[in-house]
Amino acid sequence: MDIISNIRAFLNVARLGSFSAAAREAHTVPSVISKRISQLEYQLKTQLFMRSTRGLQLTEAGHGYQQRFLTLVSELEAALDGVEGASRPQEHIRIKCPSTIASLYFSDVLIQFRIDNPGVRIDLVMIDRSVNPLEEGYDLAIGGLPTSYPHVIDIPLCPLPRAIVASPDYLERRGYPQHPRDLADHDCISFPASGTRWAFGGPAGEVSVEIGSVFSATDSHVLRAAAIRGVGVTIVSEPLVRDALESGELVALLPEYRIPDLSLKVLVPENRRSSPTVNAVITALVAATQPVAPWDRV
Repeated sequence: MDIISNIRAFLNVARLGSFSAAAREAHTVPSVISKRISQLEYQLKTQLFMRSTRGLQLTEAGHGYQQRFLTLVSELEAALDGVEGASRPQEHIRIKCPSTIASLYFSDVLIQFRIDNPGVRIDLVMIDRSVNPLEEGYDLAIGGLPTSYPHVIDIPLCPLPRAIVASPDYLERRGYPQHPRDLADHDCISFPASGTRWAFGGPAGEVSVEIGSVFSATDSHVLRAAAIRGVGVTIVSEPLVRDALESGELVALLPEYRIPDLSLKVLVPENRRSSPTVNAVITALVAATQPVAPWDRV
């Protein structure tokens, strides 16, 4: 029995959440993946997964082995890199980044990093939801939501300002909201991970309102397009709509109220913090965002 292949199959199932997804990624069939998991459970003498109404879940033992095996596989790949030298990449880095943030600047940073480090292989996965990089098999995750996970380190980058906007056509039809509470009577365009309760800072303190979402999307570019076409009011990253505000395609609303910035950060599994390549990527991201965010540079 090939225990390394069994471990890789286990890590892929844990990351992807199903035998079928792991099989598709490995270009094989689910029965092969299932057999590898059964072999590994026999070798370890413990159950690694259990089925529930929420699908395939790691057992407590499975969680423990996942963290240990991620470290083991990382160290094995690093050792193989050292033996084979230039015949294979120095390291394979998997990075998760929201598509909006990637398009604003971070993709350029990572492209330049690859140019400067031709021995490194980078997989940039653009997903507009928060992820636990340890559980989903990422070396780094860039995000802005206030999340924290066990055995994952948060490294601050920079604030990302947001704006509440709508098109002139929409405002002509529906009127201008004068107070956040007025948004309850407007058509709103939402980002699912942010929920339907919008918070503002105002002259009298914080105000929050439950909005009625008529359109939602997990990509901020779609929210921007929907707002420009008059679907409703939305909150998006201000740099993403800066050009539309300058051209008049969109109008900024509620100037007396402030929408809290997103605090961009890098999430790094503790067991990847010792990797020189991971640290070099982090250094490049920090240098690109501090002391001035890239979208605020003249």
